[in-house]
Amino acid sequence: MKVRANVVTELVTDERVVAVFDREGAAKERTTMHALLWNCATEHFRSKEYLLSAEMFEKSMLYVPHGMENRILRAKGYRVLCLCYLGLLQLDRAEEYINEAEKLEPNIASSFLKFKIFLQKNDHDRAIAQMQAMPSCLDFTTDFISLSAHEAVACRCLPVATASLSQLLNFYSSGKSMPTNEVVVFRTLVTILSQEPANETDVLRYMKQARSRLSEIGPDLFFGKCEVGRREKNWFAGNAWNSGVRTGQEKNYELSAEFFKLASEFFGVVGDGETEGNDVMVCKSIIMAVSAIIAGEKHRKCTLLETEVRHAIDLLGRAGKILMSVSGSIRQIDDQTAAIEPNFFFMYTWCSFDLFSRLSDLSAQQLSLVKTFASSKSCNPKHLLHIGLEASQGPRSNPEVCTFALNTCLASLLASPSPDYQTVALVLRKLISVSTIYKRDTEDDSITEIYKQAYRIMVGLREGEYPIEEAKWLAMTAWNRAALPVKMGEIESAKKWMNIGMELATKVPGMHTYKSCMEDYLAGFEKKFCGQDSGKSRTQAVS
Repeated sequence: MKVRANVVTELVTDERVVAVFDREGAAKERTTMHALLWNCATEHFRSKEYLLSAEMFEKSMLYVPHGMENRILRAKGYRVLCLCYLGLLQLDRAEEYINEAEKLEPNIASSFLKFKIFLQKNDHDRAIAQMQAMPSCLDFTTDFISLSAHEAVACRCLPVATASLSQLLNFYSSGKSMPTNEVVVFRTLVTILSQEPANETDVLRYMKQARSRLSEIGPDLFFGKCEVGRREKNWFAGNAWNSGVRTGQEKNYELSAEFFKLASEFFGVVGDGETEGNDVMVCKSIIMAVSAIIAGEKHRKCTLLETEVRHAIDLLGRAGKILMSVSGSIRQIDDQTAAIEPNFFFMYTWCSFDLFSRLSDLSAQQLSLVKTFASSKSCNPKHLLHIGLEASQGPRSNPEVCTFALNTCLASLLASPSPDYQTVALVLRKLISVSTIYKRDTEDDSITEIYKQAYRIMVGLREGEYPIEEAKWLAMTAWNRAALPVKMGEIESAKKWMNIGMELATKVPGMHTYKSCMEDYLAGFEKKFCGQDSGKSRTQAVS
């Protein structure tokens, strides 16, 4: 075949043959020769023999006169030559031919071929500029922008693909009738952008744009109806949730909060055939959003503005209404059993507690909030311990909440068949510390009661079951509390604390020497002050 093609090429390029067909009155013969060469070139092109095809197309151009009436035919020839050299990956040669075609007939086909060449050259900027110029062509249709996006995806030129899809979205907002649903373009755009972690900001921007369009035209027009609409809605909601989780794990809390807020909005959409949104996921998304806001504040080491705090509280108010209506219950959603997990109730309580502490008009609600949580089935001792510790420290501490949370935590721990005495010891130590700091009174009955409770807990335990170092701390701090009453001459108070310290020391392995010293000191103390005591009892039971 190649030999025959060479023979044909030599024949049709012979100057004498060309001259014969170029004479006056030979127009019909020229047309026939052009058609013959064109058809041969087309057959080679279909066989992907692009070099032979290009040679044939080039020779066919010899039989097309240069007059104005033939410019469209010559432009067509240049375009097919461009395609041949694209197939041969001779991109500069292909660009030369398409430039010639565009001079003769500027149309969308030439514009699109230039776009393909820039894509093949990996020249993203020129490809995007060429795509954006396509609408200026008189024969433009939006299909060419869609085709540009497909070509860019096939070439893995993701910036060009996203620019093409973004351009396509402009036609939807202008009200132009489009063959593809707008939601499909948004979904494709978000999918492409999500392939690169660095594109999270753009993903958020387009998802917000999708949310705006949803508000403008309504869920039925945007997502579609019936099962298709539900799938599209769930895709956007789920994608926003996953992006929120991912950016949160990357400590990009600002983006994470925005994604979770978007997720709550998508989950809350009521589509065709639905009576309500997915309230459970709306609630979870809001709680996650506010958690991200607070985490972002700590990560950046800054302070939220009052307006930001109140906005977060408003968000939690919406979540709280949902939470109280479904917490502890099980609801049937889309044939799947769904409920709000206990951890979300804790997160809601913790976030609300944190935010309430920042506003003077809401700080009083903290105790009520924690009591509500403590009475729920979602509450466990670890949650209460966390709240108690948080409430005990920092400039926004709340000793009343701290004491309630730790006491409730302690009661829950001790009610367990196998109490965690390490945590019990931590709670007791914290209760004593908080009471000491905020009561500022060594004679306070509540502090005495905590030490007595610690003694009662240790009674009957196996040696070492209660943390030894914590037990030593209890014994020593109780004994040391007698120092101030001694200085102040408050004999009974001093003896009370010495006795409590001694009794606790009897329950601590390795404190026998300390206990002997304590007994000796107490005996000497009583002897010295026996006249003042007027024969009162030597010891005070710790029970």
